[in-house]
Amino acid sequence: MFNDFDFEDPEFNERFEDVLNEMAAKCPVAHSKTGHGYKVINTYKDVKKAAQDWRTFSSAKGYMVNRPDGSPVILPEESDPPYHDKWRKALNPFFSPTAVAEFEDQIRTIANELIDKFADKGRCNFVSDFSAHLPGMVFFRCLMGVPESDLPELFEGIDKGTFGPIEERPQYFMKVNDYLAAYLEQRTKEEPRGDVVDVVNAGVDREDGTPAPWEDKVAIVLDLVFGGLATTTHAMTAAVNYLAQHDDVRKELHDNPDLVPQAVEEFVRLFAPVVAPARYVTQDTTLGDLELRAGDWIALNYAAVSRDPELVENPAVLDIHRKGTVHSAFGIGPHRCLGSHLARLELKVTLEEFLRRIPDFHLTEGTSAKTETSQLRTTTSLELTFGTATKG
Repeated sequence: MFNDFDFEDPEFNERFEDVLNEMAAKCPVAHSKTGHGYKVINTYKDVKKAAQDWRTFSSAKGYMVNRPDGSPVILPEESDPPYHDKWRKALNPFFSPTAVAEFEDQIRTIANELIDKFADKGRCNFVSDFSAHLPGMVFFRCLMGVPESDLPELFEGIDKGTFGPIEERPQYFMKVNDYLAAYLEQRTKEEPRGDVVDVVNAGVDREDGTPAPWEDKVAIVLDLVFGGLATTTHAMTAAVNYLAQHDDVRKELHDNPDLVPQAVEEFVRLFAPVVAPARYVTQDTTLGDLELRAGDWIALNYAAVSRDPELVENPAVLDIHRKGTVHSAFGIGPHRCLGSHLARLELKVTLEEFLRRIPDFHLTEGTSAKTETSQLRTTTSLELTFGTATKG
């Protein structure tokens, strides 16, 4: 499998945990013949080196190793410094630890609004009833002001644009792109709100001093929504799936909520939604023992290198008592995840509130979590059964 690897291979989805562990322990580089071909880098030191060297390993040609024709660009993800850094400097204040901390009460309110809808039923689908909604509601309510009634359509577009049939992905992504372009234009006609949308509309200058074009501003908003909706859903669902099958860990976190922030680091280390973004090689070079030529493609396997035995002791074991956890779940280098502090807060609040309201839950008999995997991973269904839920 590692000599002819394919992110779209159903076997990769089905054997995801085992494949990642084998890659981290035994396979520094996997090779693929799919499309134009690519290499998958599986050691922490090599991934870190490539992620930090944007001049040699560029993000400007996209995060996908075999990009379907017609796929819209997302920025600043698919750009390099200095243009990338100008946008990050403009956006960072809205995603700092201090800025997102102000959302905690609203996130807690949203979590309880969602739990209230199924608390009396004794069962839920954690994805369709909770985790597919919370990140988007937080993002739209707290950051962008987009009508929440439009969230289901946007989530469907992002989901099918990421995991649907490859030939159909561009059309779904373009629907989201067109919706956000219309919203961005509408906001140019309204009084400024002082939010992140106003900052995007104000724009930054390109390297030659000319203003960022309109399509780049749309690409920025698309990236923000893509990151805000498509990734956190999987991380929180995977964490709850684990707790549904590990009574001892679930009880310990319920009895000791102070452990939740530490546990969040372990959950994202092992259940990272971003599996392996691509990089385009701009010049002949070496990476570890691998010789690369200009024009080659590689994928930085963030999901595997968080399990690198050189980095973490007992890497395949989830240990909520592990301290100082080092992982690559939010990326490394200049393209590190803009929304990592918001994602951590959403995960913390979700676990605290779900365990407080529903301390005893398990997988519904005869079911298991359903997942989809490409260069990102998501969970599409998680059926839970529980006893008495407390009032909000």
